[in-house]
Amino acid sequence: MAGIYIHIPFCKQACHYCDFHFSTSLKYKEELLSALQKELILRKGYLKEQSIESIYLGGGTPSLLSASETNHLLDTIYTHFNVAPNPEITIEANPDDLTKEKVRELRESLINRFSIGVQSFFEEDLRWMNRAHNAQEAESAIKRVQDAGFENITADLIYGYPLLTNQKWINNIQHIIDLNIPHLSAYSMTIEPQTALASFINKGVQKPMNEGQSADQFLILTEMITNNGFEQYEISNYARNERYSKHNTNYWKGVPYLGIGPSAHSFDGTSRQWNIANNTKYISAIIDGKIPMEQEILTEADKFNEYIMTSLRTKWGIDTHYLNQHFPSEFMEAMYEYLPKYIGEEKIKQEENIYTLTQKGKLLADQIASEFFITN
Repeated sequence: MAGIYIHIPFCKQACHYCDFHFSTSLKYKEELLSALQKELILRKGYLKEQSIESIYLGGGTPSLLSASETNHLLDTIYTHFNVAPNPEITIEANPDDLTKEKVRELRESLINRFSIGVQSFFEEDLRWMNRAHNAQEAESAIKRVQDAGFENITADLIYGYPLLTNQKWINNIQHIIDLNIPHLSAYSMTIEPQTALASFINKGVQKPMNEGQSADQFLILTEMITNNGFEQYEISNYARNERYSKHNTNYWKGVPYLGIGPSAHSFDGTSRQWNIANNTKYISAIIDGKIPMEQEILTEADKFNEYIMTSLRTKWGIDTHYLNQHFPSEFMEAMYEYLPKYIGEEKIKQEENIYTLTQKGKLLADQIASEFFITN
């Protein structure tokens, strides 16, 4: 199995915290969409005829595309790739784009899953983030998609920023529970270089993020959401009735994927590739029949470290049987050195050959993973 990711690099406006590649100008949208289709054809052999079980339109804001434009991209995939029966086909959407007409049009497309960027149900928070939608649109967009017959829906929330009191955070979580959607992704606000938020903090215009607040709100989230029928299957992702995101789960499990579009990344099991993060240069190269990308061949140590980093974030954890089958025994020396410490501190738990993080350990996931890495 494999997946395809298509990066749509357009947004109405720039969220203050976002460092993804996008443009607020739609001037070259037609040329960009044509280039995306051509890149799909140029790279049809990348996944070596593996069955495609996940197609993900991300960005940027893919919901800025018309249903017709979306269908053209999906038709190109179906024409040139081996698509599995009943694949997961996700579109990221901003609430303000999900008008009744847009949802009706998408109902006639191959899209079967929505990832809706809610972030908060509070007006002042959305303005602080410089989001394009308002609080009413955040809720009504989800209901509108549900009323159209879509069941496979996920929403994004953000926590750990100065405006978000614990009571407001509880209210946001309760909104998600009450809306009865099967999946939630919730992320702690991070400060990325070159973003407006980073600049505001550096100038003293905004307060820095508070790690203690973020940790408290993470624990509030996990307790509240799991008490209401959700399973935390990855540190930032929660699902009811095993409605896991195939796109995200495949990434954590090391399944190959093809990334299409400017700044998109690809992985085939042995190397990583990433396209240039420049729309005009990307279009020009694709027109000439070239893929404007760089490549990194992964060493055995790289593969080991990536497995540790991604698997430790999930409910499936680190499988020592898998490690013994795929890596030299000396790779596990650091892991076995530190495991007793973290088990004793109740940050890691063991069930036979599987090691997973406890809730306490999830607060330190990156630190713990780094202790197990191969560094030479």
